[in-house]
Amino acid sequence: MRRADREVHDTAEIEGILRDCADVRVAYQDAQGLTIVPVNFAYVLENDKLTLFMHSALAGRKIDAIRSAGNALPVAFEMDCDAEVYTGRTPCSSTTAFRSIIGTGVAGLIDETGKKIEALTLLIRQRTGMKDVKLQPRRVGKVAVWRIASTEFTAKRHPAPAMHQD
Repeated sequence: MRRADREVHDTAEIEGILRDCADVRVAYQDAQGLTIVPVNFAYVLENDKLTLFMHSALAGRKIDAIRSAGNALPVAFEMDCDAEVYTGRTPCSSTTAFRSIIGTGVAGLIDETGKKIEALTLLIRQRTGMKDVKLQPRRVGKVAVWRIASTEFTAKRHPAPAMHQD
């Protein structure tokens, strides 16, 4: 059953979920079958469009899949934070509080050095808090940088039950 009452539409609240989630799980299908991989990410949320940025090794299953798909690999993604189980008096009254974002999109490699530097700088700033990041083009060439342009996503929250809130 879809729980529309848990959907988050407020941009500031969606950004809070994006900021607080440590990683995103990306699912895709390739020649080997279905797989899912957790990765660190940065994000840009503009005009209700979400773009995620990741980095990885230059070679491997993810990169092969993106290239095999003509730099347009269909993916699904999920991130969650603040998950906590609350036990009720009965099993049916137990619940889990959480905040999450689930969506679909298209993954593609970023090949241009300047764009790779922008994405990696954003990732470092958002994940480490380091503000004055200076990346060398020769070093950036040693990693793959890719993005997911979301085609749709839903943010949800399920707060702690009233009897467990402060």
